[in-house]
Order: sequence, then C-alpha cells, then structure tokens
Amino acid sequence: MSTSILAGAIALGVSGIPAAASNSAFGPDNPFYAPSTLPFHAPPFDRIKDSDYQPAIEAGMVEQIREVQAIADNPAPPTFDNTLVALEKSGQLLSRVMAVFGAVTGANTNPALQKVQDVEAPKLAAHNDAIFLNTNLFARVEAIYTARDSLKLDPESLRLVEFYHQQFVHAGANLSDADKAKLKRLNEEESTLSNDFINKLLAATKDAAYATTDKSRLAGLSETQLAAAAEAAKDRKLQGWLLPLQNTTQQPDLAALSDRTTRKALFEASWNRAERGGPDDTRAIIARLAQLRAEKGKLLGFPSYAAWKLEDQMAKNPEAALKFMDALVPASTAKAEDEARDIQALIDQQRGGFQLEPWDWEFYPEQVRKAKYDLDEEQIKPYFELDNVLENGVFYAAHQLYGLTFKEHKDIPTYNPDVRVFEVYDADGKPLALWYCDYFKRDNKNGGAWMDSFVPQSKLLGTLPVVFNVANFTKPAPGQPALISFTDVTTMFHEFGHALHGMFANTEYPSLSGTAVPRDFVEFPSQFNEHWATYPAVFNHYARNYKTGMLMPAELAAKIKRAETFNEGYKLTELLASAQLDMKWHTLSADAPLQEPDKFETEALKRSHIDVSYVPPRYRSSYFMHIWGNGYAAGYYAYLWSEMLDDDAYQWFEDHGGLTRANGDRFRQMVLSRGNTEDLAKMYAAWLGSTPGIEPMLKYRGLDTK
Repeated sequence: MSTSILAGAIALGVSGIPAAASNSAFGPDNPFYAPSTLPFHAPPFDRIKDSDYQPAIEAGMVEQIREVQAIADNPAPPTFDNTLVALEKSGQLLSRVMAVFGAVTGANTNPALQKVQDVEAPKLAAHNDAIFLNTNLFARVEAIYTARDSLKLDPESLRLVEFYHQQFVHAGANLSDADKAKLKRLNEEESTLSNDFINKLLAATKDAAYATTDKSRLAGLSETQLAAAAEAAKDRKLQGWLLPLQNTTQQPDLAALSDRTTRKALFEASWNRAERGGPDDTRAIIARLAQLRAEKGKLLGFPSYAAWKLEDQMAKNPEAALKFMDALVPASTAKAEDEARDIQALIDQQRGGFQLEPWDWEFYPEQVRKAKYDLDEEQIKPYFELDNVLENGVFYAAHQLYGLTFKEHKDIPTYNPDVRVFEVYDADGKPLALWYCDYFKRDNKNGGAWMDSFVPQSKLLGTLPVVFNVANFTKPAPGQPALISFTDVTTMFHEFGHALHGMFANTEYPSLSGTAVPRDFVEFPSQFNEHWATYPAVFNHYARNYKTGMLMPAELAAKIKRAETFNEGYKLTELLASAQLDMKWHTLSADAPLQEPDKFETEALKRSHIDVSYVPPRYRSSYFMHIWGNGYAAGYYAYLWSEMLDDDAYQWFEDHGGLTRANGDRFRQMVLSRGNTEDLAKMYAAWLGSTPGIEPMLKYRGLDTK
C-alpha cells in the first residue's frame, strides 16, 4: 500500500466522479481523522472500532476526489509539481484507513467488516476510475510526459512521470467516453465478485475442516498436534478433534495420518471445499470473473486479460511467461515421476495393495525421507521453536547482513492479542521501521502468508515504514511451545524478506516506494531471504532444542541439508500446475463462452502437459485466492520468475563471500532500497553484473540436468 492516489483501491470503476459519499458520521472523534500520534504513525488499534471504517472510507473518497479535481481543473499550465507531486500528496485519509481496513479484513475479519467490504468495493472501484479516467487530469499528465526530456528532472522524478503516464494509459485513459463507461461497469462487477469470492472462500474453508470424535481416526498425529486439534474443536464448541484447512490443496496433517481413509477424507475436504454446492460454492463466480476480465482485456486493446496485465511486468507478455514455465515442465515432471516411483516402491514393500494417490503423497514421502535421509519431521521440530527462530534466526540474519537490531514494544496497540510489534533500528542506531508479526491461524483469517504496510516510506511525506507479516501456523495449546516445521521456518524468512524490502525503502515518492514493484519482481527479495534459513552460520544460531538450548547435532543438521532438494519435483510441479491454470484462465479470449471450471481445469492441465494424476495443483481454481481475490491474476507465474532472480542472486552472494555486511549493504543500496525508481531489469543486471539465467534455479531445486 502507498499513500499515493493508487492506494485507495487499485482494481476499481469509470464515468465521472461518483456521487459524494455521506460523511456525516465522520469527524475528529474518528481515529482516522488525522495521522496517528503513535510512533511511526502506527494505527491506534485501541481506539479503532468496526464502525469507524465505513465513514472514514467514504470521507476519504470525497476528500481525494476534491483534491484530484482541483489538480485537474488547475488553470495554471501543468507542471511536475502542480500535477504529479500534488497527486502523490492526495488521498492521505483514504490511504490511512484502507491500509488498516485491508489488514484487518485479511487477518481478523468479522461479519460487520465483511458487510462494509460488500458495500464499499464497488464504490472504491468507481472512485479509482474517476481518477484514472478523468479526461482533464490525464491531459495534464500526458503534457508532462510529452515534455519530460526538457524538464531536467532527476532520475527518480523522471521515473515518476513515466510511471504515472503508464498507469493512466493502462487503466484506460485513452478510451472513448462510451468505452470508459463500459470499463467502469466491468471494473465494478469485477470488484464486487472478487470480494464475494474472498468471503465465500473464507466460509467454505472454515466449514470444510475435518472433524471427528473418534481419536483412532487421527492415528499418527503427535500429542502436540492432537492437543491443537482438540483446542480447535473447543474453539468452535465441538466435541472431539478438528483439523482446520490451510489454503493449499495438500494439508500438513496428511504427513502424519496413518489411517488412509482419514487421509482421503481430509484431502477431499480440501479439494472440494468450494465445490460443495450451496451458498459458498465459488465456481459461478470464477467463471464470470474470467469472462469479464477477458472482456476488459479486449476493451483495453489486448487479445486477453493476461496480455493487458503483463504489459508493465518484467515478463512483458503471456507468451514470455508461458515459454519460461514450459521450459521447466519436463525436468519438473520427470523428477516428480522419479519421486513417485520411490513412493510406490515403499507402498509395495509394505504390501499396501494400492496405487499412489494425491492423499498419499504427504504421508509416504515423509517415510521415504526417513529411509533415504534418516530424517523425521517430529525429530527436528523441537529445534524450531517459533520465538527462537524469529529472534535468533530471522533477526540474526538481518543483523549480520544489514546491521539491524530489534526491540519489542508492548505499548503499541494491535488488532489481535496474537500480534507482536518490534521497532527496527538501523546499523547507526537510528529508528528505521516498525514491524508487526501475526503468525497463528484463526478462523477469521485468510489462508496463506503475506506482508503489507500500514505506513509506507516516503521522503516527500516524511514517513518511515510500518510493515507487517501474517502467517497461518498452528497455534499451540495453552502452555505449550510453538514448535514449527522447517517449511514454516522458511515461510518466516520469506515474509521477512518482503518486510525488509518495505523497511529499506529510501525513495522520495510513495508510488515508487518499497514493494510497489511489478508482481514478477516483488517475490524476489522474499524468496532470496529464504536462503539464509539454511546458511550454516544462521542455521546454527537458531536451530536449538527448546528444552535444553543445545544446538542441533551436526549429523541431524547435515541430514536437513542433504534432504534440501527432497520432493522438489513434486513441489515445483504443483506450483507450475497452478501457475499454468492461472495463465490459461486469463488468456481466454473475449468471445470464449462461459467456462465450466472443473472441465476447464482438467483440459488446461492436460494442454500444459502437467496433468500428473498424483500431483494436484497447489491451488485448485475454485479456491485460488491469489488470482481471484489477491491481485495475482495472470501473475502467479511471478513466484517462479522471481525464483529465477533469487537463485541467481544467492549464487552471486556465494561467489562473493556469502553472508557479509559488505554484500548485504551493497544489495540494500542497489536493490532493496530502490523500490520502483528505475527499470527493474536494468537495476537487477547492474547489481548482479549480468542478466539472470535459469541454471541456478535448477541447481538449487536439484533439477540440474547437466
């Protein structure tokens, strides 16, 4: 999020300015009325009530439209300062409230907040379009863009000129009035349906949790896992045990459940969560979303929605993204087939009498891993206690690379008791940022893990960053330690990589600050940061037994390292399957009929040569939150594209001395602090000294065919 005009509602509607929203309930008593007086302008959650959001959102839209209209109608000739800088300063009230509203509706929602979302989504769509499709405003932006070479602007200011012009054109500023009106209708419908999808999926995921009163059905789960399942059932006032679903197709508990009937039931609960008929079935929504996005792409002059969406990304077009993904498929599926043969051999050795199915994959690879690498997930979990991983792993790596230090604040209010707050200090001892973490799963929290900002960095606005990380780790029973898997450890490092990208922002303009970069670059800093989780100097600093404090034995740590590429064929194949589904949905032409999601999904995977029966997509179409609700439409490939960047980057570190302050500071200065202030491909190449290649990615995945 940024405090620029883009912050309030990026996916939004057109015609003229929307009718003035009522702001009669908005005044000085509303906590969003003025910037927060807390350190870093942190949100005053102790004062914020659910009823505060809607009047602040509507007042924010009115205020910003007034500001924008004054810029558009300014009788003075357009200049960089009276147009673009003025736009950067507009909408601060709306930005304040939307940053917080977005955070709580994602991580701590309730029916009252969901109702506000339902009402405000189409209004925010119209608000966004009223800005980007304002004819007079675009004329000023275009005049500045045309004269840009004669304005003697500094490089960042020149980048802002180009950025704004691209954003306006991309949003449809060059369309006729009739087409703008049509685009508005499409945008408003898309916004409404996307919001409906989010709410339906949250309810569907909650309702599809696996429940049982027969403890024997849960054979294989540890006492800690059983206690957590009992607590989850208790929270919902149920008897017995409950296994809540995470957002992905495969579920963590499948690795331990020895009852194959239970595994199948849990898998199918996940697979069919949003396809059970009834009010929370999402299939009609996604079919219409795909159709109207295709119509939008055509209206904006592109053959598909994906072609329009990728215009300002590093890949530039869907053909490049598909070529990149297609090149990975043979090595990925071949490795997955090798892994499947190992699993089937184990099943046959145990006289299982069945063929490998998706619900078996999590269970048997764990046994194969134990056999091949003598590595047991439950054996290593005691060395990964969450607080210790955070302080002696995540924070330690950031200190070694960048000189950062951290101090927890108990006096800054949060939106939920699980949330912790830390002040971040730079190497010179000066305050750098405020960072929140919210790690445990709740029924009112969207699945997955993410980073966002309450306050972005901007020299123009005089703000330092306030950023947060959210995850969905299993919350331990009261009094028990939070022992997490190594996958969870990696997630912590990943999301903190995003946080660093936001914390290190050092730009003038909020629209170019921090993580305000294309999708296929934004995952690069986060995935790069994952590498430090296994870097020996970092790993040995946090991998300690939570009871004894003893370092993980060298032989056990070596097993983790040897097993690092274990199951990578499966992991890459499930990711590629979802990325291909995303691109197939969003390369539909506008004249394509309304699709039947299940049939479309089956055919799309077959056409991509990634229809491997025992490797389901990481996200099925009907619960693919990234593309239908979280802004990754035609962009899920970005995780893989960014992995190419991050593996090449880590190889550079390896070739230049590894974990050193000199390397960290250079990376911070040339990449992490720069946001979107220059062409990202050029920025990356200038830092790396070359263009990225796929070889390190295959190497670190264990798929190198050389």
